[in-house]
Amino acid sequence: MEIAQKTGLGKVDSLTFVKSFLLWSFTLIVCLLVVGFPLVVLMATFGALASVVLQSVLPVSAVLLVVGSLVGINLLVIFLGAALLTAKGIHPQEVDWLRWLHGDATPSHTSIYAACPLTCNLAK
Repeated sequence: MEIAQKTGLGKVDSLTFVKSFLLWSFTLIVCLLVVGFPLVVLMATFGALASVVLQSVLPVSAVLLVVGSLVGINLLVIFLGAALLTAKGIHPQEVDWLRWLHGDATPSHTSIYAACPLTCNLAK
């Protein structure tokens, strides 16, 4: 108990860790699919070529082996990245470029309607 109090492990909320891990996992998956689309195309090309090459060695399960390996490696990298970010204590709410994740909108411009120059300065 004394060690837990010294290191601060007694104050750790496991629900916060789980929430942070799940948010990081979701964010990294979305970033891989949206921003990393060229990487996904390269992985698909590599997978197709690898399955053709392995077809002569493993005629039944070449495609299954290649696809399973690619999906498994992607999920492993995403979950390890989410675990690393969670373990370092970086929460998604603290990251500037994740405003889209927690609903903070920063409009790039304000709308000016056509009638506003005529009616906005009228005193009542």
